[in-house]
Order: sequence, then structure tokens, then C-alpha cells
Amino acid sequence: MGEGTGNGVLADGKSAEEWLWHAQELVPMALDKARKVKGFPGRWKIIIFKLEQVPSRLSDLSSHPFFSKNALCKEQLQAVSKTLKEAIELADLCLKEKYEGKLKMQSDLDALSGKLDLNLRDCGLLIKTGVLGEATLPVSLVGLSSESETATHGHLKELLPRLQIGHLEAKHKAVDSLVEIMKEDEKGVLSVMGRSNIAALVELLTATSHRIREKTVTVICSLAESGNCESWLVSEGVLPPLIRLVESGSTVGKEKAIISLQRLSMTTETARAIVGHGGVRPLIEICRTGGSVSQAAAASTLKNISAVPELRQVLAEEGIIKVMINLLDCGILLGSKEYAAECLQNLTASNENLRRSVVSEGGIRSLLVYLDGPLPQESAVRALRNLVGSVSMEVLVSLGFVPRLVHVLKSGSLGAQQAAASTICQVCRTNETKKLVGEAGCIPLLIRMLEAKSNNAREVAAQALSSLVTVSQNCREVKKDDKSVPNLVQLLDPSPQNTAKKYAVSCLASLSSSKKCKKLMISYGAIGYLKKLFEMETPGAKKLLERLERGKLRCLFNRK
Repeated sequence: MGEGTGNGVLADGKSAEEWLWHAQELVPMALDKARKVKGFPGRWKIIIFKLEQVPSRLSDLSSHPFFSKNALCKEQLQAVSKTLKEAIELADLCLKEKYEGKLKMQSDLDALSGKLDLNLRDCGLLIKTGVLGEATLPVSLVGLSSESETATHGHLKELLPRLQIGHLEAKHKAVDSLVEIMKEDEKGVLSVMGRSNIAALVELLTATSHRIREKTVTVICSLAESGNCESWLVSEGVLPPLIRLVESGSTVGKEKAIISLQRLSMTTETARAIVGHGGVRPLIEICRTGGSVSQAAAASTLKNISAVPELRQVLAEEGIIKVMINLLDCGILLGSKEYAAECLQNLTASNENLRRSVVSEGGIRSLLVYLDGPLPQESAVRALRNLVGSVSMEVLVSLGFVPRLVHVLKSGSLGAQQAAASTICQVCRTNETKKLVGEAGCIPLLIRMLEAKSNNAREVAAQALSSLVTVSQNCREVKKDDKSVPNLVQLLDPSPQNTAKKYAVSCLASLSSSKKCKKLMISYGAIGYLKKLFEMETPGAKKLLERLERGKLRCLFNRK
């Protein structure tokens, strides 16, 4: 092929038709000489078989209506002609027995056989890819809005098959060109990328040149991040070469490979495949030693893998717990720490052995320190919630657990606040603990949470309060808060969407010993709500309703 194809054939003034005629003229000459050779019979038999297939491939090319208008077709005809000429020259040497040595000739014949394979394959690909027609479509058919866009589209349609056609150096040059075009028009490139192009790129990830691997993985990374090609990439075998790049690629190559894995690992099947191909260990090593971007992407990939329950033990066996705790303490980017917290949350979701491992490695302390930041993250709180049942309350108190919960309820996102309230429900098993939580300042913050837009947040806040008010000291504090009764009465709404009503009934029942609170409940319409809840057989609704109705009657008698 031409300069862009790596066969060492330089373009000249001949047209595609002239190169076709030249190739067709060389085929019978090559076959005639090959059939006369007596030496190396096995090798020549194979070469003859391949030479006999050349005419049909040339016919396929020449029968295409646009074959003469496409540079790729002309380059392919040049490459075929060069191979045929080489076959004639080697046949002459064998006939005259004037070759340098038997081993050298065997090597030359094997190389010739490989070139014929490449020529036959490339001729077929030119027809299959449809590039001969697509690169010559008029503007109205291509659907582009300007001449420059049409030119770019045509160039891409001609360039992409070069990833598959020709020798390795030709493919290298095609990748170089593709990267340059993507700098200007990444969306345009992605829009015309087909499965065969992706397969060719995946193949180039194993090239011997680290520069080409680096360029190729840059394109692969863009494909993965586009969200349109994940299934093609995985089915074409992209995972093993990406993992090898993580292990031994250049700095840029590693970074792009890890970002690709980060995106691809978002599906359960691909996460399993990454583990199956040995991807965990190199990703963990990057978390230990990688640069900031690579470290964050590796932590995110491992977080995605940890979301699959059956893979968690494998991760633990590779040492992920200690690495994630270290990331919490020393991660370069905040993103790395957040991914580490999410990973620990996943690992501790259902496995008591993994919870104990996290505790023994100092995970609770690291999670609590991480929560000291200005915007405490939900994942860290949920990880703590998974762990609190594995240690005593004395240990949690000594580590400063309760003040961190207050900080989250004050400064965290709604999700983090919700996780903190859920954690309070989990740890408040004794009156002593409930008293500690109340004294720390959680009660006013939970009362404000009852006003949240999220039903789940309101529910868990009401649940936490219903547990805390069973201690008289906490109950007095709730009674003193002007917002407590109005917010709790609103949560008596009998609609199915309101899942906090049973906890609201429980809280109000504890407050109903106060005349002031009973009057407030009645004034805010609690009796009407409770009648409906009584009909729905909500626990505690009947008893509270009776208590309020008795109080209402007393008020009426007193007025008289």
C-alpha cells in the first residue's frame, strides 16, 4: 500500500484502473513461475493457493462503482502489485537455485505468504467496511451542513478502515491522525465509529510500540467515556490489554487505561470480568503509588467492583481494606477519599468478617476523621452505620463518634443527615447512650429534619426521636422545642406515601403527658388525623386519640 499503509509503495501518477490492469497482468505470471518451482513444495503449495484467490478479490474491488475515486483502493492495488512482483522474484530465485541459504529462503517465503494473507484480507475489508461508497457520498446524502464538515466526514470514513488495513506502521499512522482529528471534533469521530473500528483499536492496544499503545488507549478512553460503546469494547476484548497497561504502561497510558476501566466497571458483568482477568491487584497498586488522577480513577473502579457482593471477598484477599483506609487518611484528591469511603461502605454492607477487618485496621477512626471536613459525605456515614454494631459504645465514644454525628446533622447533605439519623437509631440501644446523644445536641437538629422534603429523611428523623424520647431528659428537651409538636402532627398524615406516621404517633404519645403539648396537638388537628390512623389500625393511634379526646372534654367542662 502507499505511504499511509506501510507497504512501502509510494504513490505515482498511475490511476486506480492502471494499477488494476498491472496487478491482473502480474497474477498469471506469478502463478506460472510458482507452479514450476520444485524446491520448498509445502510452502509454494500454500502460496499458489493464495495467489489463485487474488483475481476474485481484484474483481470485487473493480466491480465497485466508486473504486477509482478512493485513495485506499489505489493503495491496495499498489500493495497487491508489489506482493505479486515479490512472488515472481522469489520463484525465479528458487528456479535458478540462486538464493543465499535454505533458511533465509524459507523465511522469505513465509513472509510472502503473510503478505498475501494481508492483501486478501484487506481487499475483503475494503468492500465490507463500505468505505469505497461512503467517502464519496454527496452532501445531501451524508446529511452534513457545510463543505468543511463533509470533508472531515469523508476523511474519517477513509481513515477509520486504515486502522484495520495494511501493516502495523500504517495502522500507527492512522491512530496518530485519528487522535489529531479528535482534538478538534471528538463527537464527530465517535458518531462514525463502528464495531470493526473498535476491534482494530483493541488489537492495537497490544502493539509493541508504547507510543502507539498510548495513542490508542487515548482513543479507547474517549470511547469508554462517551457511554455509547461499552458493550462493543468489552465484547471485542478490551479488558485484558487495558489491565496490562495499568500494570506496565507509560504514565499517560496507565492513566487513560484506568479511566477506561473506571467507566466500564459500572456494569456488574464487566466488574466481574475485570476481576476474572486479574485487574484487582494492579488497581490496588495504583491506589498505593499512583498519581492523583490515576489514584482517584483506580479507587473509583475498585468502588464499582465492590458494589458486586460476590466480589468483595476477592477484594479483601488482595488487601483492599488497608489500602482504602490509607486513602481516607492520605488520598491526594478529595475524590479518592470519597471513593474509598464508598468502597468501605460496600465492603461492610453485609459481611461481618469484613466489618471486623475494617475495625481492626482502624477504619472507624479514619472514617470519623474524614467526617471532620466542611461537607461530610453520606458514604462515610453509611460505612460507620455498618460498623457500629461491631464495637462497643465505649470505644465509639472514646473516638469522638457522637460529636461527629452532630456535625453531620448540622453540615452534611440531606443524604448524609439521613444516614446519621439512621445510625442514631442503630446505636441507641441503652438509656445511657440515648442520654449521651441527647446531651450532644442531636435533638433540635432531628426536629428540623422532620421538615425535610424527602419522606425517607422525615421517617428516619421521627424514628430516631421516638427512640430518644423514651429517656425523660430527652423528652423534656423535645417538649421545649417550639417546632416539635407542629412537625410531628404534620407527620400524622394518613396518606400511604407518609411512612413516618407510626413514629410520629409514638413521639407524640411520649409528649402527651404535658398539658401544653396536648393543647398544641389538638390545635394543630391531631385528633382528625388520629381518627383516620385508628381506622387504619396504626399502632398507638387509639390510645393517643383517647388521651387527647379526654383532654379536649376537660377543657370544655372547665370553660363552663
